[in-house]
Amino acid sequence: MSEQIKQVILDSIAVKQQLLNDETVIAKLDAISDLIVDAFRNGKKVLFCGNGGSAADAQHLAAEFSGRFYLDREALPAEALHVNTSYLTAIANDYSFEVAYARLVKGIGHAGDVLVGLSTSGNSPNIIEAFKAAKEKGMITIGFTGETGGKLKPLSDHLFNVPSKTTPRIQESHIMLGHIICQLVEERYFAAKS
Repeated sequence: MSEQIKQVILDSIAVKQQLLNDETVIAKLDAISDLIVDAFRNGKKVLFCGNGGSAADAQHLAAEFSGRFYLDREALPAEALHVNTSYLTAIANDYSFEVAYARLVKGIGHAGDVLVGLSTSGNSPNIIEAFKAAKEKGMITIGFTGETGGKLKPLSDHLFNVPSKTTPRIQESHIMLGHIICQLVEERYFAAKS
């Protein structure tokens, strides 16, 4: 049993090691952080969406912006699109779950806002539809996926496709990448204000 546990930890480290050694990922983290800082400075917001564990990660990352990360500071405008269960269940029931995020993006998204979609496969229909709606609104799309990027790849202005096909390893890397972005955004945005 202990060998199995150690192997899971080693597998997680191996995926993160690939990310660490990929200079394009490092550069992208830096660029995306600046992009989000610019969006906040321009009065824009960041919206997140995902399903299952990715919905939990979406909500987690939104809370890092709207709550706090390291600094005791003012809230930043960020929200996960699935947190209104009355809306979500009504749309899923009356229309389809596939359009649940897209309808909300059409309703509250504006040009220059940022939509972050987390989908380990990159093929979640409701995330794909949300990205299509975001494109129509002139929003910036950032995808977090697994190895191939799936159908979300061509719809993403910026893509973090984690080099793995294993859902837990992908999700562990998504939250790590998201935390790095949250830290950099918080430091950069509030350093400029102090």
